[in-house]
Amino acid sequence: QVQLAESGGGSVQAGGSLRLSCKYTRRGAPMAWFRQAPGKAREGVAGIYTRGGKWAYAESVKGRFTISIDVDESTMYLQMNSLTPEDTAMYYCAASRNGGPWSQESTYTHWGQGTQVTVSS
Repeated sequence: QVQLAESGGGSVQAGGSLRLSCKYTRRGAPMAWFRQAPGKAREGVAGIYTRGGKWAYAESVKGRFTISIDVDESTMYLQMNSLTPEDTAMYYCAASRNGGPWSQESTYTHWGQGTQVTVSS
């Protein structure tokens, strides 16, 4: 059974940084961070193909966000820099047991409860 637990969300001012953590009980392939803002669809932010060591990002966060995984700590991270109010959302950790494109919700079989990120201007 895969269980995911996010932490690290909070409130910051524009230009600030946050690091999200996702503690997992079993590593998925791929794994990813998604976010959902009020009134908007959930979108993939960053994904990591744990078997191949490759990662990918949404265009809106490229150069600002970094996804990483520490297998010894069973934790996936999302370092978020240069945050803007448009990054305000609930952020979710996701893991797949079946594989598939990282940015598609249907790829993932397990989801965390989410952690709120709020960026003020």
